[in-house]
Amino acid sequence: MESVVIVIHLLIVAALVVVVLLQRSEGGALGIGGGGGGGGFMTGRGAANLLTRTTAILAAGFFITSLGLGILASQKSSPADVLDNVPAQTGTETPATPGQGGILDELQQLTPTAPAAPVAPATPSGPQVPTSE
Repeated sequence: MESVVIVIHLLIVAALVVVVLLQRSEGGALGIGGGGGGGGFMTGRGAANLLTRTTAILAAGFFITSLGLGILASQKSSPADVLDNVPAQTGTETPATPGQGGILDELQQLTPTAPAAPVAPATPSGPQVPTSE
């Protein structure tokens, strides 16, 4: 049922795009299509009324199919709470190995547990200059 409504919805969308593009521009600011005067594909009042009615009918069909798809999607699956999907923890579980855990578990195993002791700065050990006293 849902796939039939989706196909009808897509056909209405394609037809709506075509009908809107066929309509004559009222402003004529762009000067292309039918706004700049001259003969067009469907000129005259009768064609304008036909295209306006067709646009209104297709827009109503678009809204109806959109609402229908929304209702079908909401009835298809009920929303589940995230906290209901948490697995129960028992004390008999084995700790995760690096292959089973996520990237954070692997990084935690790679980092050292205690900070390294600071290293004292090295003293220069070059040739010593004798002092004269």
